[in-house]
Amino acid sequence: MLDILYRDDALVVCVKPFRVLSTDEPGGMPDLIREALGQPHAKVRAVHRLDQVVGGLMVYGLSAHGASELSRQIRENTFAKEYQAVIHWRPREDQGTFRDLLGRNETTRKTYVTQTPAKGVQEAVLHYQLLDNRQGFSLVQIQLETGRTHQIRAQFSARGLPLAGDRKYSRYPDPKEWQIALWSNHLSFTHPETGEPMDFRLPPPETAPWTLFQTT
Repeated sequence: MLDILYRDDALVVCVKPFRVLSTDEPGGMPDLIREALGQPHAKVRAVHRLDQVVGGLMVYGLSAHGASELSRQIRENTFAKEYQAVIHWRPREDQGTFRDLLGRNETTRKTYVTQTPAKGVQEAVLHYQLLDNRQGFSLVQIQLETGRTHQIRAQFSARGLPLAGDRKYSRYPDPKEWQIALWSNHLSFTHPETGEPMDFRLPPPETAPWTLFQTT
């Protein structure tokens, strides 16, 4: 059963499982939300996305106005999205900003860092902070300033810091049972109807490689 953290007539905040589509396709998150709500014909509107392989917090609009207002906040960067990731190795600096130009190869369905402006190339900006480093892996907190396809995965990989469990952007032979170590752990926005601040936090699952950093 889908884990729902909050819902009202305007929106629903829930936990996206790994390897589930975030878009409205058969078996995708909107389908799971309708099932969890017991409302098979509910209008569930996506306002942001997570890669299919990624898990964690997501918010969906349940009314046209709610979805429109949440989308506006995302466009105007007043909707905060933060992630935790486990990466190979350790960044040079304990905190910093990655600012790159990203292109997209639709044949390989991979995003890449480029130095050359061109059609379809977009600026990508994220901020990170090192939280811990153990056994050749680092736990980092990431705040997105832009939301490009595969942005986090491509920007860290381009610096020799690929995400643990990432089969697309990493060449390291991580255990097959590892899910990609990228988790949407914090959402902060203004309620589209009441104007009240909404803040949700959720730690990553207690599975490897996250368990490297969850020991007491």
